Amino acid sequence: MVLLQVNELRKAYGAATILDDATAAFGDDQKIGVIGRNGAGKSTLCRIITGHEQADGGTITRNTALRLSYLEQHDTFKPGEKVLDFLMRTTGSEHWECGQMAARFQLKNELLEEAVQNLPGGFQTRVKLAAMLLGDPNFLILDEPSNYLDLSTLILLENFLLNFKGGYLVVSHDREFLKRTCDHTLEVENGQLTLYPGDIEEYFEFKEEQLAQKEAYNRGLDKKREQLQAFIDRFRAKASTATRAQSKMKQLARLKTIEIAHPMSTVKIHIPRVERKAGVALDCEDLTIGYPEKDVARHIRVEIDRGKHVAILGNNGEGKTTFLRTLAGGLAPKAGGFRWGSGLKIAYYAQHVFSVLDPEDDIYAYLSRESAPGVTSQDVLTMAGCFLFKGDDVEKKVKVLSGGERARLVLAGLLLSKSHVLLLDEPTNHLDFETVEALGRALKSFAGTVLFISHDRTFVNLLASSILEVKKGRILHYPGSYEDYVYHLEQVARGEEEDPQEDFSPAPEKKSAPAESIQAPPPKKNEQKVELKKLQKSIEKAEGRAKHFTEERDKILAEMAKNPLHYSKDRNARLKECQIKIEEAEAEWNLLAKKMEKLQK
Repeated sequence: MVLLQVNELRKAYGAATILDDATAAFGDDQKIGVIGRNGAGKSTLCRIITGHEQADGGTITRNTALRLSYLEQHDTFKPGEKVLDFLMRTTGSEHWECGQMAARFQLKNELLEEAVQNLPGGFQTRVKLAAMLLGDPNFLILDEPSNYLDLSTLILLENFLLNFKGGYLVVSHDREFLKRTCDHTLEVENGQLTLYPGDIEEYFEFKEEQLAQKEAYNRGLDKKREQLQAFIDRFRAKASTATRAQSKMKQLARLKTIEIAHPMSTVKIHIPRVERKAGVALDCEDLTIGYPEKDVARHIRVEIDRGKHVAILGNNGEGKTTFLRTLAGGLAPKAGGFRWGSGLKIAYYAQHVFSVLDPEDDIYAYLSRESAPGVTSQDVLTMAGCFLFKGDDVEKKVKVLSGGERARLVLAGLLLSKSHVLLLDEPTNHLDFETVEALGRALKSFAGTVLFISHDRTFVNLLASSILEVKKGRILHYPGSYEDYVYHLEQVARGEEEDPQEDFSPAPEKKSAPAESIQAPPPKKNEQKVELKKLQKSIEKAEGRAKHFTEERDKILAEMAKNPLHYSKDRNARLKECQIKIEEAEAEWNLLAKKMEKLQK
């Protein structure tokens, strides 16, 4: 059933046309990921649908059955208002209904009595999600819901959307998020809307096929043109063949190539090279970080080698940004200390660093000033283009740029600085995912050291060579891979695994145990053998599943390579399913192997 239809919507800001006769219809069972470059009109479309902005023309038709809800981008919490009170006030629901819904987002017990404004950003978003769902909607509008969310909250949001009985439009630059939650793709480009009945990967595959077909058609047309032109050149001077030549000229004039607009063309970011050096980049010695009234993390003992690309992960409010600010020199250590390797130039990208820009600067002048000696004018222009400042855009003043444009400008300048160490706090928040992935690939080959905070799984997976986890007042190297880390959080979100509540306070000095104290006996050898045998069987089963799905995946890939022009939605879906099954089996194998190793020790 069609719940919502936009018909020939038009919207312009001054001379810039954002939507131009944009038309699409959305059903009650469609999970739609909205994509497009920055400034293409995605948020504008959402605001027009929700009534927060007026279109210049066109209509919106709403089915009488539509119950629309949207995720508020601004906060509507009253000062000191508690979670339960906010939910009851904004939705008119009973307290038990609010508590029940809040529990779906792990807002339970004492958290319901917390002032909303005292909660970390990720938990505040959970409160807004609970409020949105309490209205019993059947269609949702979510504009960049994943921005600034920690991974745990992002996984909860994914689970919520996957189980939602209705349709939605989700604007996001997080490719992984869209892959997991959406079965349709809406591209906003050149003022038009293209709705495709498949996920984002299928849509890109479809676009590549369309592009290949257009290119083949145009090549055939070029060949036909050459033949017609050769005939005209040869025979138009002769009286006996002039009529035929005139006919061919008219035929030639009618030949029209298909315009190829490939908006998702591959972006390549070239970071100026820095010298590759061996040795230690950072050494933290019993470091304590925080603020005058509060310690955020204590007894940090971390050593990072030069050239490492380290993801700093953890829930919002745990201290990731505080740690990075301390390393950048913005906060003084409360105890202990740290030291950087000799001769290292350090650059820091903070979430709101763009607020200190000179409004009278233009883009080119700012980037030129931030560039290291030896960086050419062409390097500056190329980097500007990578961050969507092309042509005359480089002459724009900072004062006319949006917040997102200023953030991109600062990031571009930082990459031109030829620094040996890059400290990046959420660098992807204002980038479309094509630029996010280009940045990830560029930084992966960067010879310097990178410490970064990001909740974009594609970006972290591209870049991270190791992980620091910030949790419960400690910062420690995470022993597994990023896939292990994500898998663990998914298990916790589904209630299939406990989130360990370690006490991260410093270990007390050992004392002799009192005679009356009772200690758990070590496991008996026979019990240990039985447990090891069970684990071994489970490991073999996981290996078998991984092998089975790997063989099926390879068979599908071989078929696709053999017949690349054949497109099959079912085959693509099965390929994706096989890859998920392989990853699940490998993650299970890894978990079981760790348990076995621990038991053997």
